[in-house]
Amino acid sequence: MNDSTRVVAVLGVVVGLFLVVQFGALALLEPFEDAGLQSTEDPQNPLNSVFYVGFLLVVTAAILLVIKYDVQWILRGFVLLTSGFIASYVFGVALPAVDVAGVNLAAYVPAAVLVVALYAYPEWWVIDGAGAIMGMGAAALFGISFGILPAIVLLTALAVYDAISVYGTEHMLTLASGVMELRLPVVLVVPTTLDYSFREDAEEVAESAAEGERDESGPDRGAYFIGLGDAVMPSILVASAAFFLDTPEVFGVELAALTAIVGTMMGLLVLMRMVFEGRAHAGLPLLNGGAILGYLVGALAAGIPLVEALGLAQWV
Repeated sequence: MNDSTRVVAVLGVVVGLFLVVQFGALALLEPFEDAGLQSTEDPQNPLNSVFYVGFLLVVTAAILLVIKYDVQWILRGFVLLTSGFIASYVFGVALPAVDVAGVNLAAYVPAAVLVVALYAYPEWWVIDGAGAIMGMGAAALFGISFGILPAIVLLTALAVYDAISVYGTEHMLTLASGVMELRLPVVLVVPTTLDYSFREDAEEVAESAAEGERDESGPDRGAYFIGLGDAVMPSILVASAAFFLDTPEVFGVELAALTAIVGTMMGLLVLMRMVFEGRAHAGLPLLNGGAILGYLVGALAAGIPLVEALGLAQWV
């Protein structure tokens, strides 16, 4: 397989994973709502986003401390439990219920199998499968809990934070190096060869991430990596637009949600071109920015006033 073919194949897989997360989130919206999984009392309150960003900063600081004091088992346990928790929501609405003593085994048994697989055999395809399930579940949960304005505020704040943490303080690179070797579904792994093993490569990847660069942009590069959060965050606006905004459907998808997906894909293509050059880049400025711009194009094209499209109608 020559270099250009590999680039096209990698790009196709990355785009495919993003689309799985985004369309999966859309499919989960109504089932999650029916299951009562909306996590905020007032989804239109932008303070929800402020609270979440503050919580994220605290979690980031905690993870950096875990890495500094070499107690990564705490982080590993937390991510595994979170993976199982979100997966149980997804399986609980996606599979027919199997109630035993009031417990839906269809939700918890496959979620437990997923956690065991991540712990015992964290190969790239296990990581990606778990990441896709977690991504669509998390995006749907946030999508039904964050209205348009809170979603836009959240995506904007996280895009700024991502840029600062990668290009400014660079602590995101430290974070990436610390979690990569744990082989957890916090990244999407796209190998360039069929014999690639993430289990064997993770430590080398972690060392390269700590330096902010992996000098394998050529044919010897084993895999490309993109943070799971890069797929989840723009998908929150996609889900929120479909859930809270009434626009005409195109191919069975709300127009504003569909154009948000298109905007995300455009941002992703630009990001991947940078990634193919071999350096670490902040993904959220391009991805979230593309999702927001795409969403606004669709909302305005549907005849929705800008103030309403931004979720500001009740505040002005």
